[in-house]
Formats: sequence, C-alpha cells, structure tokens
Amino acid sequence: MKKSTILFFMLLTLSFSQIVAQEEPSKEYADNYKKVMERTQWWREARFGMFIHFGAYAVPARGEWVKSNERLTTETYQKYVDEFNPKDFDAKAWAKTAKVAGMKYAVLTAKHHDGFCMFDSKLTDYKLSKNFGGRDLVREFLDAFRAEGLKVGLYYSLIDWHHPDYPNVGNHPQRDYKEYGKRTFNWDNYLKYMHGQVEELVKNYGKIDIMWFDYSFDDYSGEKWGATELVSMIRKYQPDIILDNRLSAYEGTSSRQRMLKPIGDFESPEQIIPDAPLIDKYNNTLPWETCITLNGSWGYTEQDHNWKSPELIVQTLVNCVSKNGNLLLNVGPDARGKIPQESVDILSEVGKWMGLNSESVYGCGAANLPKPDWGRYTQKGNKIYAHWMNPNMGQLNTKGIESDQVKNMYLLKSGGELLYQKARWLNSEPGNLFITVGSSPQKPFEYDTVIGIEMKK
Repeated sequence: MKKSTILFFMLLTLSFSQIVAQEEPSKEYADNYKKVMERTQWWREARFGMFIHFGAYAVPARGEWVKSNERLTTETYQKYVDEFNPKDFDAKAWAKTAKVAGMKYAVLTAKHHDGFCMFDSKLTDYKLSKNFGGRDLVREFLDAFRAEGLKVGLYYSLIDWHHPDYPNVGNHPQRDYKEYGKRTFNWDNYLKYMHGQVEELVKNYGKIDIMWFDYSFDDYSGEKWGATELVSMIRKYQPDIILDNRLSAYEGTSSRQRMLKPIGDFESPEQIIPDAPLIDKYNNTLPWETCITLNGSWGYTEQDHNWKSPELIVQTLVNCVSKNGNLLLNVGPDARGKIPQESVDILSEVGKWMGLNSESVYGCGAANLPKPDWGRYTQKGNKIYAHWMNPNMGQLNTKGIESDQVKNMYLLKSGGELLYQKARWLNSEPGNLFITVGSSPQKPFEYDTVIGIEMKK
C-alpha cells in the first residue's frame, strides 16, 4: 500500500474519531435528558390517554377551526359563544368513560385558538364561567378525573384569535384582511396575558401532571413566546409537570437531528405513527406521544361519522407501544357537554380488550425483534408479548426468540398454556420458534390476540 494511501486512511480515521467525539452529548444535555426520563416515567408506563377538545366551537359543530376556516370575525363568532351552554356536562361521566377504556390520563383544552377560556380566568371575561352559573369546567374536570385515579393535563393554545394584541398571522381568521393588519399590536402585552393565564392554571388548580401547548410556527417559536421564562415559572409551581414540545417549532429535516430541549419533554406527532422508535442524535430513546381523533375531527362535528373501529384503536395503541410511544385518543363532546355515544361505545369495546390484555400495554415498550407479518411485539422486562393481529396460516413464527430461553408461553386473556416447537416442515433455521395456535387462520380475539412469552432471566 502506498504511503499516500496509508496517510489518507490515517486522516480519515482521525476525522471519523473527531466526528464521533463531537457527537457525545454535553453534560447539560445529558443532565436534562436524565431529568426528562425521570419526569416522564409514569407517563411512559401509562401509555394510553384521553384528549378532550371542548369549547364554544361545539355550537356551530364544524370543528374547532371553524373561526379560522370560515374567516369569521370575533363579532360573528360571538353568537356561538352566547349560545354555548353545556347543561349536560358531567365530569364524572367523562372520567368513567376514560377509566372504562383503560386510559391512565386525560388532557382537556383549557383554551383553544379561538381564545375562549374553559376555566375561570381572572384576566378576561371571555370565558365559560361567566354564562355557566359561575361553574369552572376545568376545575370540575380535574376533580373528577383525579377521583378516578387518573393523571390530569391541560391543553393551552399559544395562539389567540380573540385577543386584540395577537396579530393576524398564521391561520388567524383575519389573516387576509389588510385593514385589520394595520392595527397596532402590543406583543409584550399579549405575552403578559398569555403567561398570566398559564400561571393561573399551574398555580390555582392543584397538581397538574401535563401541560400541552399548541403550537409554534414560522418565527412564532421558542423565545418569541418567552419560552424559557414561561417554563421556569411553570416549574416553580409544578416541578414534576410534563411539557409537550410545541413551544418550539421542529428544526431541521433529518430525524437524526432530534434533540430534547429544556422547554419540552416529549415529541408530539399528530394523526400519524412513527415508523420506528424515536431517538435523538446520540441514539437515546425519546419519549413521544401521538394524538389521534376517534373520527376525523378534534372538536365536535355534527356530520363527521367517520368513526375508527375498536379494532383499529387497539391495534394503533399497540403499534405505538411497540415503538416506545403513547396514544392520546381524542373525543369531542357536543355543545351540551356529552361525549358522543359512538365514542363511548368504541371506548367501551377498547376497554373490554384492555381488561384482558392491559398487561401487554402498561409499562411496556419495544422488543428487540423483527416485526412479524402477523402482528407486533411489546416487551416488559423478561416478558415478551406477541400481538397476533392479522390472519395467519399455520403456526406463528416468533423469529428471533430462542426456544431454549423460553420459560413459559400462554394466552394472555385466559392464562392457558400454548405449545411451541423449533422447527416446522423444512424450516429449521436457528432462531425460529413456532407457536401452535390452532387450525383457524383467524385470531381467537377479534381485535388482537396476545400471547405472553416469559423468558428465563
């Protein structure tokens, strides 16, 4: 080999080692990562939560973005605010619905983009309590869900289409009104209002487990919101609270560039499930949660009957858990305050599956195994859970599980033992393990049949 070639490889090796060295996280990043994983431990074990989008937009019943989509002025939108009287609202009924479904936490919209407050804010009269006999719906929600043993969270919109000092940017209903844009907007005054309302929520309502901000865009991101100061204030009152990552807009285009920031504890994909577990640029596992609607809408929409089946919800939940993620499943109560019966029925069916199989969800995460054609895996400690979701001919091949390391194998819903073997027909390669599941290609449990595989320690 020529000296020049040797020198080239020496330089290449040196450069590579420098790159690797540069990829080591700083102490500051490592310390923040440790704190995030400690704060989110209960949440990562819970895996399943309820999102609740509820506000004056339930009256027009065309979704929570109706004011923006239809370019409604505040004056036009006021008729919906005046008509909004959720007389059938029952926080205890909501909480029981979540509990029956097997959910472990819930997040309610305290204020959405329309600026209308569902809590009794002292900083505005634009709130439900003014026309609801003084009742504080957020407080009732928190009390009822806590009573059911569920963790509680509040959604707060950084955006406010009602506040006079919030400019007509982004998806503001008057974004195309040139005359509206000529108004004088005092951004510092809006920040004072927004920070003040968040302080009300974290100071006056007891322990809040999650604060769900929505959302950043373009230049309206991070310190535009006064994010560092805001988070510092929040943690003064709620040191253990979990924050989503929407105080900051996504940066970069590569998934390999993900980084945890002190202003957000988990990633929040929407209406989508990542292809694989999320990791940061240092290969650390990142907490994440996808939020998904039960039909096609977040806020109540009268003509949206595109309901997802219980089977799809169960399989979506398992899909998330198999990639170290959570599912925040949305319901949109109607203008009278009732969760639609279709939602209640779907969640009840999901709850029946959870009643028999929640062991394969709570506290579980990804298994280091290739995804099988017939379903997915989740894992907790030395227990692997094989989720048989798709029709399958013959035995289930749990490829990658060594048979001599299996201590016990059973059907999770009944505890009944299942037999297995290392070879079937001419297929005897190392790493194969065939589970005998009967002659029918259809799984015994309609949504997802779970097989518990206890491995030797």
